[in-house]
Amino acid sequence: MNIERCIKLASEEHYCPYCQERLSCCEAPPFHIGDGLGWGTDILFICLNNECSLFAKSWDQFEERYGHKASCRYMLLPGEEKGMPIMVGGADAFTGSIIDVAALQSQNKRHRQEQTHTDDLESCVADNNLTPALCLVLDNSADLTVRKRACELLVDLNNLDCIDPIRNHTFIHGDIEMQANLAIKQLLENNHRRECPYCMEIIKSQAKVCKHCGKEL
Repeated sequence: MNIERCIKLASEEHYCPYCQERLSCCEAPPFHIGDGLGWGTDILFICLNNECSLFAKSWDQFEERYGHKASCRYMLLPGEEKGMPIMVGGADAFTGSIIDVAALQSQNKRHRQEQTHTDDLESCVADNNLTPALCLVLDNSADLTVRKRACELLVDLNNLDCIDPIRNHTFIHGDIEMQANLAIKQLLENNHRRECPYCMEIIKSQAKVCKHCGKEL
């Protein structure tokens, strides 16, 4: 599903001819109920108003004609001027597939940031710019190969400011977490530093007492 296209379509306003309520922008089911084929689109505009006359009155009609419980909602395909009824088996149909525009916008923003940081990654050491590498390491949704490369570059960047954000981050990929921790270990060694085992603050390797918590080491 193209995120920018979804955001554009979700901003369109279409209204149900039966109840005049605005149609909801929803993800299309994976297959067509009638023929088992695709819809030809990944987005549908659906009337989810339970008070809509089409939805409210179709229950009795289905019961009388076909002897089973079902109803209809009004559906409009993107780019079409006229919609059609679509059979549904219950009031919850399509309510779980409403497209969340705010979530899509956030996802789109994250993706753009990932692309920017990826483009800047190979030049970040020369530019002495920690941001691209650190942001990619901390982005659980970013490409894993790129994140591994970012972990490697942390050592070359030689900036201890990356340690706290990494320590406070919850990784969902164990391999990335391991590589990030190895990078921290190498950074500390290169700078003759270590983490206090009591307060986890960074101190000199030869320190006998932590200057932060006062514990003897």
